Amino acid sequence: MSDPKNPNIKARTTPQWSLYRRDAFWNTNNGEYPLFNTDPAEIEKLAKEKLSLAGWYYSSCNAGLSWTHLANRQAFYRHRIIPRTLVDTNIRDTATEIFGHKVSAPLGFAPIGINRIYHPTGELSVAKVAEELNLPYCLSSAGSYSIEDVGKANGNGPRFFQLYQSHDDEQCISMLQRAWDSGFDACMLTTDTWSLGWRHNDVFTGNYAFYHDHGAGDIALNDPVFLKRLEEAGIDPKKNPKEAGAKWIDENIWHGRAHTWEKVQWTMQQWKRISGGRPFCLKGIQSVEAAQKCVEMGIDGIVVTNHAGRQVDGAIASLDALEKIVDAVDDKIYVMFDSGVRSAADIFKAIALGAKFVFIGRMWIWGLSIAGKHGVRHVLKSLLAEFDILMEEAGFQSIDQINRSAIDSLPNSSNLIAERSGI
Repeated sequence: MSDPKNPNIKARTTPQWSLYRRDAFWNTNNGEYPLFNTDPAEIEKLAKEKLSLAGWYYSSCNAGLSWTHLANRQAFYRHRIIPRTLVDTNIRDTATEIFGHKVSAPLGFAPIGINRIYHPTGELSVAKVAEELNLPYCLSSAGSYSIEDVGKANGNGPRFFQLYQSHDDEQCISMLQRAWDSGFDACMLTTDTWSLGWRHNDVFTGNYAFYHDHGAGDIALNDPVFLKRLEEAGIDPKKNPKEAGAKWIDENIWHGRAHTWEKVQWTMQQWKRISGGRPFCLKGIQSVEAAQKCVEMGIDGIVVTNHAGRQVDGAIASLDALEKIVDAVDDKIYVMFDSGVRSAADIFKAIALGAKFVFIGRMWIWGLSIAGKHGVRHVLKSLLAEFDILMEEAGFQSIDQINRSAIDSLPNSSNLIAERSGI
C-alpha cells in the first residue's frame, strides 16, 4: 500500500491523499470501516434511500429526457489516459493555484442551492469541509444559509460567490457587497439559468422548495434590500413564508427574464468596484463565440458547463464544448469546467483537455445527504485519494504535466456507452 513513513511525503505541499485508502484497509483491523462505498452508483443509490422523495427528485433530475446528462457522461468515455512508466512519482503533488489561492488540488465545490433540503446543516457543513481540505467553495445565491454564516463556517478557506442576477439593481449590489464583506473574493455570474429547465419529476410533484417549506431562506431574509422589498409589498415573512419565498425566487433568482452582454458589463463593473478588482467570471459558457466574447470584454474566467444537463435537454456535452473553447481562447482567459464529473479520471481528462480547474456537484450533495459533514468529507477525501493514486500510477508528478499528450481521444460519436444508473 502506501508507506506512511515515506520520506517523500515531507516534500509535498499537500497531504499524501492516498493514505486515506491505506487507513480504510488498515482500520478494519479495529472494526472500523468507511462510512459508505464511494463508487458513484453506490453513492447515488444510498442517497436515494436517505432523501425524501422531493429531495431526491431535486438532486437527481435533469432537463427533459436527460439526453444532455447522458452526453456529458459519454464524452468522458471517448478520452483515454496514456500512462507513463518509470517516472519518479514519489515526488508528486496535487497542488495548484486559482485566482491567487494556493489550493490542495484542481478540484472544488460547485455552487448548488438550498442545501438544507439535503441535510439540516446544509451549506455550513460543506463550507467547513472545504476549508479543512483547502479546496475552493462556491456559494449559490439560492442557498439556504446566509452569506455571512457560510463565510464564517468557511473560516480561512478560499471562497467564491455565484450570482443569480436580479433585475433589481439595488438588490444585486447588496448581494455582491455582502459577499465581499464575508470574504468571498471572486464572483461567478451564472448565465444559463434565468428559469429552471423543464424537469418532469419536479413538475409532476410540484417540487419547488421556495414555494413550500423552504421559503426564502436565510440568504434572502438577512438581506436589507429584500427585507425592504417585503415591507413595501406588505409581506410578513414570518406569517407568510411561502409568499416571501415566492417573491424572492420569482423576482431575484429564477425570474425568467434574460440578461444580455450589456448587463454583464455593468455587473462586472459593480463587482470590480466593490472588491477592488478581484476576479469576475461567467458560468454557463458552451460556445466558442461566447468564450471569445468574454475575452474581448476582459472577463477574468469562465466555467464551461451545461448545468450538469439540468437546463437544456439534447445539448452538447460540456466536455466537448471545453475542447473547442480551449482551442479557441487558449491562455487568454482562465478556463474552468464542470458537468458530469464522477471520478478522478474525469478530473484528469478535463484538465488534459485544457481546464485549469474542475468543480463537482452532485457527488458531494449526495454525500451530504447520506451523512452530513462526514459524508461530504468522505466523498472528497476519497476523490482526492483516487486522484493522487491516479497521478502516481499514470506517471504524472504535478498538475502542469497533465495536457493533451496525456490522453488519446476516440472520434466523437453517439452511443459510446449505455447509461449506468443515471450517473
